[in-house]
Amino acid sequence: MGIDRHLPAHPPQLLVVVSGSSGVGKDAVINRIREMQLPFAYVVTATTRELREGEADGVPYHFVSLECFRKMIDDGEMLEWAKVYDNFYGVPLEAVRKSLSTGLDVMVKVDVQGAATLRKVVPEAVLIFIQPPSMEELERRLRSRSSETAEQLAVRLGKAEEEYSELPIFDYVVTSYPNRIDDVVAQIQAIVVAEKSKVHPRTVQIASK
Repeated sequence: MGIDRHLPAHPPQLLVVVSGSSGVGKDAVINRIREMQLPFAYVVTATTRELREGEADGVPYHFVSLECFRKMIDDGEMLEWAKVYDNFYGVPLEAVRKSLSTGLDVMVKVDVQGAATLRKVVPEAVLIFIQPPSMEELERRLRSRSSETAEQLAVRLGKAEEEYSELPIFDYVVTSYPNRIDDVVAQIQAIVVAEKSKVHPRTVQIASK
């Protein structure tokens, strides 16, 4: 049987959505992927929360005022947005379009609520849920960053339990064990390879707002 010359020379780009509960290590995973210079374009999400120690605008978020964020919503500049833990988070639409224009696969980090919205507005996105090996380990990670009060920590742990009910919206689940971040990166790479090897690969289309 001859080769089907109508097959595309290159699989379409992927929109890879990395999600998971607060404190699971999403930023650490994406930072490691950046360090390894893997072929991704990255979308930096926007937030109204305060900067933490070691952060700067654009790392890991674009930090904006509440007024600016609301204007972006009103002007249709957000692909998705949500209020999480008294702060707003959102994915700028133009940033996604620009990233897709690079020809690279695109990676974006969102919370679980945001992932649920992206599943609806961009159904062909690849949704990856990063989970801790246990709730005890998640609590340890949250405590280690020392950015929450005891009350806030309890709220985040409770929210994490609830977020497991959202697992059916995801395509893949990856467990992040302590000191094994490269294993998580390797699994994400394997997911990308598997998606690009499909007979009928995903084709991402960003609808106009």
